[in-house]
Amino acid sequence: MMTDPEIRAHILDAIATVVPSSRGVPLTDDVDLREELELDSMDILRVLVGVKERFGVEVPDADTSKFFRVGSALAWIKTHASSP
Repeated sequence: MMTDPEIRAHILDAIATVVPSSRGVPLTDDVDLREELELDSMDILRVLVGVKERFGVEVPDADTSKFFRVGSALAWIKTHASSP
């Protein structure tokens, strides 16, 4: 199983795939990505596609809001991915 820093790195990579300018931006676990990076709903969906590719888990619509912040995304992945 991956460590928290490894999972976090994969989340940040999924975000950077959608918003390349986010590379190098210090994103704390509690920052709202929609505000900080100006992500819209389509951007969030693209991030979720990256999460599915990296961790093999599909995020249900009801849990989409967990991916507005890195910390809650990390917690969700730890709970739902059997072996990311």
